[in-house]
Amino acid sequence: MLGKQRNCTLPIQCSFNHFKLRYFNTNYMTKTTDKTFLSPIIMMCVLFFTFGFVTWLNGTLIPFLKLACQLTSDVQAFFVTFAFYTAYFFLALPSSYILQATGYKKGMALGLLIMALGSLIFIPAAYTRQFPLFLIGLFSQGMGLALIQTAVNPYVSILGSVESAAKRISIMGICNKIAGALSPLVLGTVLLNNAGSIEKNIEETTDPIQKGILLNELSQKIIPPYIVLAVVLLILAVIIYFSSLPEIKAEEETNPDGTETHKTSIFQFPHLLLGVLCIFFYVGVEVMAGDAIGSYGKAMGLPLDQTKYFTTYTLISMLVGYVIGIFTIPKYISQQVALKYAAFIGILFALLAFLTTGYTAIVFISLLGLANAIMWPAIFPLAIYKLGKFTQQGAALLIMGIVGGALIPLLYGTLKDSFHLANQLAFVVCVLPCYLFIWYYAVKGHKI
Repeated sequence: MLGKQRNCTLPIQCSFNHFKLRYFNTNYMTKTTDKTFLSPIIMMCVLFFTFGFVTWLNGTLIPFLKLACQLTSDVQAFFVTFAFYTAYFFLALPSSYILQATGYKKGMALGLLIMALGSLIFIPAAYTRQFPLFLIGLFSQGMGLALIQTAVNPYVSILGSVESAAKRISIMGICNKIAGALSPLVLGTVLLNNAGSIEKNIEETTDPIQKGILLNELSQKIIPPYIVLAVVLLILAVIIYFSSLPEIKAEEETNPDGTETHKTSIFQFPHLLLGVLCIFFYVGVEVMAGDAIGSYGKAMGLPLDQTKYFTTYTLISMLVGYVIGIFTIPKYISQQVALKYAAFIGILFALLAFLTTGYTAIVFISLLGLANAIMWPAIFPLAIYKLGKFTQQGAALLIMGIVGGALIPLLYGTLKDSFHLANQLAFVVCVLPCYLFIWYYAVKGHKI
């Protein structure tokens, strides 16, 4: 589809080949086996599980903080995702410079430390019930994750032989999605246990002092799990810092096929710039399907005791989609074609969610996870193809595109609350154009 050289149809294979050329000596690779890297691979699995767990806590935090901080609208509540994902936009490019100074291994440890500090900010935020303090904590966690995301892909690629790279990336993705499915269950059980009666008691209490006591008790439920999370992140930071993970350094400035690029600016690659926009829309619809689904159900009158688990349904759907992708790409279908069909499925399920109500609509929204599952691994290698010496900058721009997870859910809340669009109409207005653009990128945009 992009000429004879585009024969890497597995989602990560092209990018792996680039990292193989650019970041490490091939002679080193040929003298090692996967068994040599068993311990680091397990470490990376734990790392992927951990930041998957942290990322998908937002779906539970949105209704929890709306109640505990007495927010008056979903627009305010969606600043949870805004604060978290905006960090990627501001930290993506600086992360590349930080990693040049610290190295990749120390950079990952630093990212975990920043995430731990962000988690500890939740303690004073819970005692004071100050929503801005919670947002600072979330932004700090996003900062740490931006640094880790910029560092972790080369590491996973080198931990073993070339032939098994796809298998390793798949395992990492599965660890990430399993953690994402578990995190709403764990935090929802701790924070929103018997949520319906708690919400009713708070709404019916007219005494300001008694209402304050109830809200303080609810808010402080968040302290123990976030202390545990901070401790786990600190332990992981120490383990990564003192581990024997190899450092990697840039050695080549060539394309995956060994040819030099003659362009002088990152902005001379239209397929990359369209890819950044594609990532923007993809992350936006991923967060809509995963984090906004609870608010969507709540707006339809579904009880909080049930809506707090809706994020888990989407993540299970994503996990199924990821496994399907592992077994079908590239054996039966190329990544470009898979992206095209995934976007079409997203369009179909978004329309069905718009045309239905109640739990049927929730089912279709959670099934959007099935469409979203293979989008990142398909878009990323298409966007960085043949960037040569600009690959690092291109990857940073793509990471900046994650800010779509901050803006699109906020647009949904604004349309619904401020412009008084019907809940279902506001949702489809936000997600349908995103899937249409992703379909365009799969069909034509990546070839420009």
